[in-house]
Amino acid sequence: MPFYKIAGTIFDIAFAENNLCNVTVGSKQITLARIENQLFAFAEKCPHAGNLLSEGYLDVKGCVVCPMHGYRFALQNGRNVTGEGYKLKIFPVEKREDGWYVEM
Repeated sequence: MPFYKIAGTIFDIAFAENNLCNVTVGSKQITLARIENQLFAFAEKCPHAGNLLSEGYLDVKGCVVCPMHGYRFALQNGRNVTGEGYKLKIFPVEKREDGWYVEM
């Protein structure tokens, strides 16, 4: 799977106040999350009802929370931590000398 450069630095990414944003990588729309100096990439929409996850928020445990029903997903593995059984598609992210890359 190819890696795509998404930014030179984490500060080049236009995150909203909730530290989430949607970006286009290749031909796909995905969501990025910033937690301190870490970057996570995952599916644009909640696997339950298709709501935009960038309109949700990050909880204190570092999970993305869907804005519609409050389903929570761990950004390390996509696991639904509130027990509904859904899985969020996660994309590997690498920080390299020349910037941030996501594998699609």
